This record gives sequence, structure tokens and C-alpha cells, in this order.
Amino acid sequence: MLGALARNWWLFAIRGLAAIIFGVLAFVWPDSTLTVLVYLFGAYVLIDGASLIAAVLMGDPLAQMHKWAITAIGLIGIVAGIVTFVYPGLTALTLLYIVAFWAIGTGILQLASAITLRDAMVGAAWLGLGGVLSIVFGIVLVVFPGAGLLSLVWLVGLWAVVFGISSLGLAYDLRQIDKAVKSAVA
Repeated sequence: MLGALARNWWLFAIRGLAAIIFGVLAFVWPDSTLTVLVYLFGAYVLIDGASLIAAVLMGDPLAQMHKWAITAIGLIGIVAGIVTFVYPGLTALTLLYIVAFWAIGTGILQLASAITLRDAMVGAAWLGLGGVLSIVFGIVLVVFPGAGLLSLVWLVGLWAVVFGISSLGLAYDLRQIDKAVKSAVA
């Protein structure tokens, strides 16, 4: 089972790279308009959600063990992405709450998966770290909704980079497992 999960390490790498690219772009364009932030966020959550749905459809063992959670995270991301593209003129406060509740929801589901997999998977700590960071990030946004758009851009960018690094850490661990499995088979 772990070998099958490890074969799909690249899905976690794509998710991590998308988060890092999104975060870097948020830092590069700090004075952007709300529309640019909306499109950056929408693109990221669509890619993130689609990669998780792909994991379910490809029969990834983690996705099969927690099919409802992985599917829910993917669908939340896809819906959040579509909403941002359909309504690009959202206010900063509305975007703030979309980002906050998306981060809290996906973080809770990701943390639950990490706790369940802690004994079965080497990279579960990375999965849990990403979940905790998402929850904390979402709570900070809800508690301090009056932050300016520039603050939101920097918070979102920082969160995305750190979350992306944790996803790349998980992908690296899974890739090492995949290599070990292939070496053992050969």
C-alpha cells in the first residue's frame, strides 16, 4: 500500500510547487489589485483541488483510504477556485473569509489524515504540519479581518510558501520510499 502511495509522490510535488509559485507571485506583486489576487488564488486552489481529485481517480491508496476527505478537500478547492473566477470583483473582506474558511477546512481534513497515517507513513508529519499551518493561518484571518489588502497578500503569500515547502517535504519522503520499493523489487 505504501509503495503504491509512494509511486504518486509527484502529485504532492505538484501541489507544493503550485503553492510556492502562488506565494512567490503574491510577494512579487504586493501592490496588485484585488482582481489579480483573486485570479492567483483561484488558479492555485483549482490546481490544488484538481491534483487531489486526480489522486482519488488514479486509485492512490491514501486517497482510497480517505476517499471522502480527499474528495472533499479537492471539491472545496475547485469550488473556491470557480467562485473566485466567476466573481472577480469580490471585496477584500469576502476574499479574506473565502481564504480563511478554505484554509481551516482543508487543514482540518489534512491533519485528520496525518493523524490516521502517522504509523503507516514516514511523511505523515509533513502532512500534519501543512494541516496545522493551514488551520492557524485561517484562524488568524478570521480573528483579524480588518487587515488591509496588502497584509492579506503577504499573509497568503507566506502561508502558501510554507505550505508548499511542507508538501514538497512529503513528496520527497514518498519519492525516497518509491525508490526503495523499486530497488527491493529489482
